Amino acid sequence: MAGPDAELTIRAIEAADTYPLRHAVLWPDQPLAYVRVPDDEAGVHLGAFHDAELVAVISLFVTGPEARFRKFATRPDWQRRGVGSRLLAATFAAARQLGAQRIWCDARQDAAAFYTRFGLRPEGPVFYKGPVAYQRMRCGL
Repeated sequence: MAGPDAELTIRAIEAADTYPLRHAVLWPDQPLAYVRVPDDEAGVHLGAFHDAELVAVISLFVTGPEARFRKFATRPDWQRRGVGSRLLAATFAAARQLGAQRIWCDARQDAAAFYTRFGLRPEGPVFYKGPVAYQRMRCGL
């Protein structure tokens, strides 16, 4: 299998293009509608493609100086290969380009260490969505 730098591109996609990967990676036991976000149509959605195959997705929502990213999903066979790091870096760049000064997310607690490498820091208490523990994380851009 080729490395992540071979033929990896990141580009804007439609919200609906994110749904299958969001569903398969984040909430496979829920109905597909569960992975939709009410303001999906207002977001900027990015996909990482290896050749023409979508391997990771993320959604960015900017309101004034605040940006939030949500529904960050990387196919399991592409995890721990740098794809998510490249996609998150592109998301931070897009947020800055759209005028955001800060960025935040509700991170799955088991992924918090990954986000700290990008400067995000925990904020507030741990909370749960179903059985999954989350931590709000934030940083300046």
